[in-house]
Amino acid sequence: MLRFKHLFVTISAVIFCILSAGAQPRDSKRFAAIESEKIAYITKELNLTPAEAQRFFPIYNQYSKDVWAIRSQKKENTQTPSPKGVNSFNRTEKRDVLSYDAKELDIKKEYRKKFAEVIGSARASQFFEVEQNFRELLYKELQRRNR
Repeated sequence: MLRFKHLFVTISAVIFCILSAGAQPRDSKRFAAIESEKIAYITKELNLTPAEAQRFFPIYNQYSKDVWAIRSQKKENTQTPSPKGVNSFNRTEKRDVLSYDAKELDIKKEYRKKFAEVIGSARASQFFEVEQNFRELLYKELQRRNR
C-alpha cells in the first residue's frame, strides 16, 4: 500500500509538471520534463511519504527559485566584459564570485532547516547529496546522447 501511495505521488507530480508546461516554448517543455524527473528522483531517493512530499515540494520549489536567482545574478555579473584598458582582476565589486557562493550557501543552510522540519535532519542533509547525484546523472546522460 505504501509503494502505491509513493508511486501515486510521483506520477501526480510528473503529470502536474507536464500539464503546467503545456503552453510554454520547447526549451521550457524540456526544462519541465527534467524538473519532473528530478522531483521523481528526489521523492524516490529520500523515500518521501505522500504527506511529506505534499509539504516538502512547495518549500523545495521556493528553494529552487532562490538558488536560480543567485546563480543567474552570478552568471550575469561574471560574464559582463571589462571596459577596455581595465584590468579584470581589479574589478571586484561585480565579479566577487565568492560572495555569490556565500549567498548560495546561506540559502542552503536556511532551507536545510526548513526541510528538516518536514522530513527530519538526516534526510534534509541528504537532500543536497541527492540533488548533486541527479545533476551528475543528468550530465552523464547528456554526454551519452552527444556521442
